[in-house]
Amino acid sequence: MTDLIKIAVPNKGSLSEAAAQMLREAGFRQRTDTKDLVLADPANGVEFYYLRPRDIAVYVGEGTLDLGITGRDMLLDSGANAREVMPLGFGRSKFRFAAPANESWDLAKLQGVRIACSYPGLVASHLAEHGVEARLIRLDGAVESAIRLGVADVIADVVETGTTLRRAGLELFGDPLLQSEAVLIERGEAPRAGLELLERRLAGVLVARNYVMLDYNVAEDQLAATTAVAPGLDAPTVSKLAKDGWVAVRAMVERGEAHRTMDALWDAGARAILVSDIAASRL
Repeated sequence: MTDLIKIAVPNKGSLSEAAAQMLREAGFRQRTDTKDLVLADPANGVEFYYLRPRDIAVYVGEGTLDLGITGRDMLLDSGANAREVMPLGFGRSKFRFAAPANESWDLAKLQGVRIACSYPGLVASHLAEHGVEARLIRLDGAVESAIRLGVADVIADVVETGTTLRRAGLELFGDPLLQSEAVLIERGEAPRAGLELLERRLAGVLVARNYVMLDYNVAEDQLAATTAVAPGLDAPTVSKLAKDGWVAVRAMVERGEAHRTMDALWDAGARAILVSDIAASRL
């Protein structure tokens, strides 16, 4: 029997359920009990290992496991011999520097200062790229309190809305260190057999999430105008209708643009416009 491909999945935290849901949508089994640490899916040739998100890049980089899902921030912070294969479209976040409000800070002023952070590897790499040396103080949480408690002069932390930082009397400065999201990773050497199948399935989920199928009827003399509005991925599918001089058209469009596209199609002469979800895809 062919060896199962070993895939690491976050066992908890913000990435955990989203990763499991994406794998379910891609046709893989997932655990129903959060106490399960390993789940085999022999029908699909894979075996899932549920691990701390921060450890996943290390296991993959050492070759203990073949593939993994983790955050781009955790991958880069780990220094592991692993690389990003594809972004997965969830768990997005930004890393920013912050300092007390009403103080003037920029990247150059970080030379020699104390910076509190939860991702020292990531921050050190960013500073090195800009020729800045600073003292990094690793904290596992509540980084925004470090300045008030006298542990640091500046912090580098995950930012979503910035509300927590403002409550702590801090403000952001400089460009983002990193725009992170969940990513599929593999070891830095030769790709593992079976990666292509997993990558294709996950890409199919992303397409199904980000696109919808749009159907409409239109007179043949107005077809060019409507296909200019919604050309589809390669080209729309066009079929004759029983009504003389009319055709039925089908095209994929971006989910976020669906309503604006429907309005534009109506103005171009389309009628009986319908939008439906895509359950799965292979492109």
